[in-house]
Amino acid sequence: MVGKSGGHRLRPSHRKLIKAGLSIGTNLIIPILFLAALYLLHKTLKNYHFHDILDQIKSTPPAFLFLAISLTILDYWVLTGFDYVGIRYAGANVRYRKTVLTGFLAYAFSHNVGVSWLSGGSIRYRLYSGSGLSAIEITKVVVSCNITVFLGFLTVSGIAFIVEPLQIPASIHFPLSNLHFLGFVFLIPVLGYLAIGIRGNRTIKIIGYEIPVPSRKLVLAQVLISSVDWLLASGVAYLLISQGKAISFPAFVGVFLFSTMAGIVSHVPGGIGVFESLMLLFLTPAIPVPFAMGGLVAFRVIYYIVPLLLASTLLGVHEFLQRKIDFSRVIQLSQSWLGALVPQLIGFLVFFAGVVLLVSGATPSLPSRLLLLRRFVPLPVVEVSHFLGSLLGLGLLLLAWSLRKRIDAAYHLTLGFLGLGALVSLLKGFDYEEAIILALMFLVVLPCHRHFYRKSSLLNETFTLHWFIAIGLAVAGSIWLGIFTHKHVNYSHDLWWQFAFHEDAPRFLRSTAGVIAAILLLAIYRLLKPTPRRLELPTESALEKIASIIRECPRTTANLAFLGDKAILLNDENTAFIMYDIEDRSWVVMGDPVGPPEETRELVWRFRELCDDYDGYPVFYQVSPENLSLYLDLGLSLLKLGEEARVGLREFALDGSARKDLRHVVNKIERLGFHFEVLPADEVQSKMEVLKDISDAWLANKNTQEKKFSLAFFKPDYVARFPSAVVKKGEEIVAFANVLEGAGKEELSIDLMRYRPDSPNGTMEYLFTELMLWGKWEGYQWFNLGMAPLSGLENRSLAPLWNRVGSLVFRHGEHFYHFEGLRRYKQKFDPIWTPKYLACPGGFAVPRVLTHIATLTSGSLVGVVTK
Repeated sequence: MVGKSGGHRLRPSHRKLIKAGLSIGTNLIIPILFLAALYLLHKTLKNYHFHDILDQIKSTPPAFLFLAISLTILDYWVLTGFDYVGIRYAGANVRYRKTVLTGFLAYAFSHNVGVSWLSGGSIRYRLYSGSGLSAIEITKVVVSCNITVFLGFLTVSGIAFIVEPLQIPASIHFPLSNLHFLGFVFLIPVLGYLAIGIRGNRTIKIIGYEIPVPSRKLVLAQVLISSVDWLLASGVAYLLISQGKAISFPAFVGVFLFSTMAGIVSHVPGGIGVFESLMLLFLTPAIPVPFAMGGLVAFRVIYYIVPLLLASTLLGVHEFLQRKIDFSRVIQLSQSWLGALVPQLIGFLVFFAGVVLLVSGATPSLPSRLLLLRRFVPLPVVEVSHFLGSLLGLGLLLLAWSLRKRIDAAYHLTLGFLGLGALVSLLKGFDYEEAIILALMFLVVLPCHRHFYRKSSLLNETFTLHWFIAIGLAVAGSIWLGIFTHKHVNYSHDLWWQFAFHEDAPRFLRSTAGVIAAILLLAIYRLLKPTPRRLELPTESALEKIASIIRECPRTTANLAFLGDKAILLNDENTAFIMYDIEDRSWVVMGDPVGPPEETRELVWRFRELCDDYDGYPVFYQVSPENLSLYLDLGLSLLKLGEEARVGLREFALDGSARKDLRHVVNKIERLGFHFEVLPADEVQSKMEVLKDISDAWLANKNTQEKKFSLAFFKPDYVARFPSAVVKKGEEIVAFANVLEGAGKEELSIDLMRYRPDSPNGTMEYLFTELMLWGKWEGYQWFNLGMAPLSGLENRSLAPLWNRVGSLVFRHGEHFYHFEGLRRYKQKFDPIWTPKYLACPGGFAVPRVLTHIATLTSGSLVGVVTK
């Protein structure tokens, strides 16, 4: 298809195909890199045995282990300095003790999870928000920490590459023999950053935006602290891997930093496999392979796993204290910020526990322990325990996803799997190390039950592609490890039927087959499971089913469901629902869930899972402040859309100087012979043709089309459901608005307002005023004037980009949407303004979501840019 410009335009089906291809390609990068790293490791280690590496680990001098542990403790303390600098940069005030705790937890988890911007950033958001920091301040802390990390990397690696350049192995066939030139390239941005900071510029302008620059002291602190961090981490690895032999420290630093950054960029959790394969590639043959691999394993345990276990312990102690101690105000506040974070952290820890069991099942037991075990445990128990341990490991990988989604059944099963896993670890080879780790995880999870409240079937849970990849990588890694550790065994069909205390290879084969069979069974179940329908608009009978729920709702926006243009998702008890529509990938819910609060929490999770089924964005439009915790629990970001105006009817009157303009309008309209009246719902149908004529004339005069989704459109069946407030001249209706009533006379509102073009100025203002007086007389508490979009957004230099753009449109976009005029109009009635929010995935998804919402509310993309 050729457009006017002569360029070729892709069909929608082709665009979707390209998007799907790019998405799959992006998701496959991580497993490809991980598998490539495993291949490189396998190739490097082909002439060595598992016991060679184990012997090297055992032979590490205690003094070197002590020094490595000491440097690790010192380095994690230095890492907390990143947060201290970030807090100063943000201009916030947080106790040093809280900064140290937050920094330690953030780095202990992000070092192992990978993608530190996301994992460390989410931890900082939860912890610092409990200390009163705003989202803007926390964002500045996160940005500062990430900049600090890269400043140190560029500084230390730049100097290392200049002093002793990283030598490229001949096997790579790279055109350059070393990376000497990179040293100068890396130092250029550091020197530029230092120059900007030392000059004392408060801000720099990039693409029209002013970005605050840290002070001289903070700039110097960033470079110094981060450089010390990288040097300390290099020192830990240097002690364990080279033990001061064969390679100089500057040369080792270059190798270490290059390999570490490659692991970070790969997005493989903890850089595992990628880091080790590159370290071996560059360090051998200067350092023997078993020597280097043994040191790498020791480094992984001391620098990564031990801090993770310590952070897990701190998390469990915190939850235990919250259950047992009479809380102070500070501890009570911490429940809110840590509560949303606990399921994510517990999910990762349980995933780690599953990997521990899989690795344990892939590696042989120590002969000395088997000799001790055979005195007390029969062989069948050992065999069953080994097989069961691997299946429990897979089960924990699967349960970790459900824990992240707060499912109660997953919590109980996890405790059972962890306890049983610790037991079988002892029974299969007296592996007390694994048993201690699993017991520790059990104690961490145990006091956290209050965070897992969802009553949902585990069999109905849907996994994202990322989680399937994570499980696949964990299983693939354990299988590779098993093949490596048992490669001295000659494989034959007889191995499957060999049962003996010292026959580790057959046990590995059987447990691997069991894990693969379980994965295949799960995949078959998922494939045979009926696919839910994507979108189905409600029938009249379905609308009548939700009518009783709407009648019990105090907020009038629930009545938008009667338009029938949005799908309805009911809970199992038919006591609550949400209404939504779909535009491209955005599944947009209109307002908060309708129904009792205790019934709606599970409903939003069901909606989230429905979106996951179709790789859609869960979006909640125009939600209230009191329900924000629901959407934060889903992992969504919040944007302020504007403010809703509600007029208190108990105090509303036309007396006093503040109401003189409204009195003037009322008197003027009535002097012209007009009067106000409310038509009961059973009389509206007889006036439908007149109301339709008024609506058509209004649309033609405004040169616009009907809006949808969040606004009502003229639909006879919908209009006939409600009373109508009308303005008449004699018996002729010249203006009308449908009247929406909340349960218990909590709220009164209108959503469809139309008047004849020849009506006098002030007609709708007159209708509003008289309807409020009528509502007051009828005993209603509030009159809802609806939302003023984009109002109440901050336009400060440090405000989020969305706030700044929204504020700009609000003040200068009058030609198109009359945002500021709408606020001024509603302000005449002296309302109370309440913020309204958008809950949606953050990052680069936000612009697409906003476009999709605009398309839904305007009826089409053309309607977005027309009045």
